[in-house]
Amino acid sequence: MSLQAKPSGPLTPLGLYVHVPFCARACDFCAFYQEAPRRGDIDRYLEGVASEAAAMLTGRPVETIFWGGGTPGLLPAEDLRRLGETLLKQLPGPPREWSVEMAPSAVKPDKAAALREIGVNRISMGVQSFDDALLDKLGRQHRANQIYRAWETLREAGFDNINLDLMFALPGQSREQWLADLNEAIRLAPEHISTYCLTFEEDTALWVKLSEGKLRRDVPQEAELYQLSWETLEAAGYAQYEVSNFARPGHACIHNLNTWKMTEWVGLGPSAASQLGGRRFANVANLDQWLAGIEKGLPARVDEVDLTPSILATDTLIFGLRMNAGVDLAKLEADWPDIDLSAVRPWAQTLVAEGLALLEGNSLRLTPEGRLLADRVGADALELLEE
Repeated sequence: MSLQAKPSGPLTPLGLYVHVPFCARACDFCAFYQEAPRRGDIDRYLEGVASEAAAMLTGRPVETIFWGGGTPGLLPAEDLRRLGETLLKQLPGPPREWSVEMAPSAVKPDKAAALREIGVNRISMGVQSFDDALLDKLGRQHRANQIYRAWETLREAGFDNINLDLMFALPGQSREQWLADLNEAIRLAPEHISTYCLTFEEDTALWVKLSEGKLRRDVPQEAELYQLSWETLEAAGYAQYEVSNFARPGHACIHNLNTWKMTEWVGLGPSAASQLGGRRFANVANLDQWLAGIEKGLPARVDEVDLTPSILATDTLIFGLRMNAGVDLAKLEADWPDIDLSAVRPWAQTLVAEGLALLEGNSLRLTPEGRLLADRVGADALELLEE
């Protein structure tokens, strides 16, 4: 397959994800691909993104852009500006939503100004906790005082759409500590809050500690803290719209919503994934191999899958149920008439009988109890519709 990916069908808006792999040091829980920020590698990366963007962005409108990492905000201001201008050259117009992940320690006035200049209108800041002792246990590089300085810098730069990422079920974290983190985030009044249960990914420092018996998961506590999250945030005016995401009215993340609804998106950079032209694939998670593929016009890709109707119908059901709006079963059946979905409605009735879902007409959505078991429900749906 050549580097260029021609769109199929009507020119509907795309999502664009850019993976910026540079990070000062890996956090103990992080399994994302990352590299140390060496000047030569940053320059090579920026040149590679420019070439890949020219090949992959073929004139279709891009509705949303999301820069993730790594730590995109680790790039100097001039590199952030260069990366943004590189993308804008390939687009017919500016995106509706442009998000950039930032670590509190990387937020500086010149970087915030550069992001505003190129059109970034949403920041997602990886706070995780306001408790310095808990941040230490996660291997985070920032402290609570840096969160507050970063917050002031972003607001002063004019950002009026900010997400704060928080993490619960941390080693040694009490119910009171999690509630304190939630309340401190609420006090800052961001437009969006994401809350994630700590997961132990293989090949991370926390996974090693878990496998050695130095840490233990407390599944009942995880459920308790999750329930505390939605009760506390709902009372503060943050509506839950997906298992881990809460927003004030009008501030749900459009990029993520479109992804969960199985639209198309392009991923640029090493390890970035794409869903485009009836295929799903990821760039190799290696800077040198990714660059070599771009230079040859033969992208180094992994996990290439032809998106059959069965795969898309299954993913629509699984990700749809993670959203509070749920799934319209009649639309699912109409969108995929050639797929045998006869088992879905009886399965939905089983979920209802177990108290895990509500079925109102054709609308199937999880109850709070069902959202606590969303991963299990998704696994059941996958098994139900496996080819």
